[in-house]
Amino acid sequence: MGQYSIKELEQLTGIKAHTIRIWEQRYGILKPKRSETNIRTYDDDDLKHILNVSLLNQNGFKISKIACMSSCQIGEAILTFTERQEDCPHQISALVCAMIEMDEERFDKVLTTIILQRGFEAAVNQLVLPFLQKIGILWQTGNINPAHEHFVSNIIRQKFIVAIDGQVIPNSMDAPRFILFLPEGELHELGLLFMQYILRSRQMRVMYLGQNLPLVDLVKAYEGFRPDYFCTVITSVPARDQLQAYLDELSSYFPGCGFYVSGYQFSCNQITLPAQFKYLRDMQSFTREVEKLKAVPALT
Repeated sequence: MGQYSIKELEQLTGIKAHTIRIWEQRYGILKPKRSETNIRTYDDDDLKHILNVSLLNQNGFKISKIACMSSCQIGEAILTFTERQEDCPHQISALVCAMIEMDEERFDKVLTTIILQRGFEAAVNQLVLPFLQKIGILWQTGNINPAHEHFVSNIIRQKFIVAIDGQVIPNSMDAPRFILFLPEGELHELGLLFMQYILRSRQMRVMYLGQNLPLVDLVKAYEGFRPDYFCTVITSVPARDQLQAYLDELSSYFPGCGFYVSGYQFSCNQITLPAQFKYLRDMQSFTREVEKLKAVPALT
């Protein structure tokens, strides 16, 4: 059972703490527990409820009316909105609720609906990645256990694999070559899978090596495939104090190759990137880089 401060509730719902307090006092929307020092704390049920209240309020329901609705009535109204609503902030909130409840059917339905409405790539950029960023708050504060993380990751991963399998392997030997990998010990694969989709959908040649790859095996793959570029996403491994040395080692092993790098570790470190490395703030940046490469011949 998660436990949240009012500030964490504000970050997860987008509702100002001041507004939450007013809704509590005036309408009894939430009934938080209080510590001995009178500090509010909220649980998973409170988070789900306030997310649903926020969705209804944004769709024209007055708070006074929502306060009189039963949980069943709120659930029915929310289901109606998430089935026909294309607004991604609403869908992100629906995904958070489904994740906390571990409701696979609801999670899959929301995700599939937005993919059908907007297309796979737009759905990932506008819904999936912002959702993962939002629940990162929960992971950082320890309010999501490993079961939640695996539940979410595996459903999203299945969608990525299906989309990747739908791409045609390019016939052109002149297309730029990419090796995609995660460093040894790194297991957070979703960003790298999306990179693979972006590349394959644009007819690039890709060798996907996935998670937890020792450097010695990366060298062997390089010798057989001779890529023009490497792509990696570093979320937690190497550790902060080892990241610079790892990047310098990659640069020394593969001096003639370009590197596209992304991930949490780069955003919170003072790193000096080797000359052939390019840091990507988001996947739209990577897409723009790949689009540029379509107009130029592969490196030799």
